[in-house]
Amino acid sequence: MPGKGGRRGKSGHGGKKVEITSDEDSINNDACSVSSGQSDNRSMPDDVNDNEVDEIAQQEAFEEKLKEAIDGLTQRSAKGRIICFNGIEKIFAIKYVPDFVEDRKITISDSIERSLKKGRSEEQLTAARLSTLLCVQLGIFESAEAICRDLKSTLTFVANDTAASTSARSECCWALSMNQFFSGNDAADTLEIVQLLSNIFSGSYLKGNGTIAAVSADVAALHAAAISSWTLLLTVMTPAEIYNLLASDRSNNYMPSLNRLRELLESPHLDVRLSAGEALAVIFELGRDFSYDYEQEWAVGLIDVLKELATDSNKYRAKKDRKQQRANFRDILRYVEEDIVPEMHVRFGQETLYLEGWCARTQYNACCRLLGPGINIHLAENQLLREIFHLGNKVLPITSQKTTKLERTLMNAAAFKARTILRNKTRDKRFAAMAP
Repeated sequence: MPGKGGRRGKSGHGGKKVEITSDEDSINNDACSVSSGQSDNRSMPDDVNDNEVDEIAQQEAFEEKLKEAIDGLTQRSAKGRIICFNGIEKIFAIKYVPDFVEDRKITISDSIERSLKKGRSEEQLTAARLSTLLCVQLGIFESAEAICRDLKSTLTFVANDTAASTSARSECCWALSMNQFFSGNDAADTLEIVQLLSNIFSGSYLKGNGTIAAVSADVAALHAAAISSWTLLLTVMTPAEIYNLLASDRSNNYMPSLNRLRELLESPHLDVRLSAGEALAVIFELGRDFSYDYEQEWAVGLIDVLKELATDSNKYRAKKDRKQQRANFRDILRYVEEDIVPEMHVRFGQETLYLEGWCARTQYNACCRLLGPGINIHLAENQLLREIFHLGNKVLPITSQKTTKLERTLMNAAAFKARTILRNKTRDKRFAAMAP
């Protein structure tokens, strides 16, 4: 289970102030005339502080733009609100600004809840996604848990609402799972969400007579999202819980049986098959952590199914789908049959993240889905993600050894002064030798 401790803290950014001392002035005045020395002393602070002023101006412009977007969440126009939601999401994904967000968390969370209740498809979708990004930004604060808890009932309602669009329901499934994953609430809440998600994707099980259920592409996408978000929550459960709750021959109020999950591998939709395969890999990884012979006999039949999927060459499937399916199920087959654990290395900045096993891979993929290219920034700066992936404290960047313009000016002035003194001495000796 990912670590959630030590989440209190704040990040600060301090400007670098450059001052010119009287010693520096004297060097310049010795090297130059009085008038030129005064002119240089007036211009140097302006040159040195140009970068600092630019950074401050950029930060102020960024904060002003974000404030406008947050204020725009309360406007009457639904289209305008969606634009503001999208703008805030892009900023939250590529920048880590926890202190700024902490001061405005109530405004943002209230707007999210209102849009989930009264908005339509696209607005509900963007609001659900922003709820998770808000949780990521507030991860180091205690307020993150309270906000996720307050939004849980609304997200649950939309996820279960058959009248809502499947895309909005899919995003609410992800939001419920990831908010729970990031906020680290108690096991009872986790089991409640796990049960809700398993009920949603149960529509892709085989029918009572063993035939494949007729599911549209949109509903299949919903089921695949529910399976993947359900799998994410399995990764934070203990191996003992997985061993006791998931078995081949029995189901309970919270978990389907393994036989039911295997039926999902027969779905005609690629996303459902891939999500189900990864779910089974995570289950076996956790089950074997508790007992090395977890469902050993049942796995024999599963291996036969996995081999078919790993070598599928049916022409009625798209070539791209066949290629992706074979690649994924080869990894799953190697793990279930030979216990070969997948490994993955992710380089970001000066660091490298090592991912070993299906649980770590599932968690990382979920974070990538949310943050996109901004994942590297959050891995480097976001303390919540660094705790989840066991990266330790933030690594300070290596400072550049490049000299500033002021330092170069002062060094040139000192060299000029030394050179002038030496030349004056040489001239004095030459003049003395030439004297009659």
